[in-house]
Amino acid sequence: MREVLNAIFYVDRTGCQWRALPHDFPPWSTVWTYFRTWRNDGTWERIHTALRAQVRVKQGREPTPSAAIIDSQSVKTSQKGGGAATTAARRSKAASAISWWIPTA
Repeated sequence: MREVLNAIFYVDRTGCQWRALPHDFPPWSTVWTYFRTWRNDGTWERIHTALRAQVRVKQGREPTPSAAIIDSQSVKTSQKGGGAATTAARRSKAASAISWWIPTA
């Protein structure tokens, strides 16, 4: 089991594809199956919650946060507002496919 966890941490740290796991680890399909199972049954969420509580208690704080902070830099706004300011114009697939060879005057 420790090798499965090490492989999951390796994928997280390096960003490699599951199928590109080095052969020092268990087969990629085994590692992926455990990761998927633990993701779907909430194991990762429970681990995160338990570790967060331990860190907070060690810092002399309440185990669960009482408030959240939203960084204003994370929420972009525009003078135009809404999606119109950030959405690029779309062209039809037909226009995209043929426009490259049509000569312009």
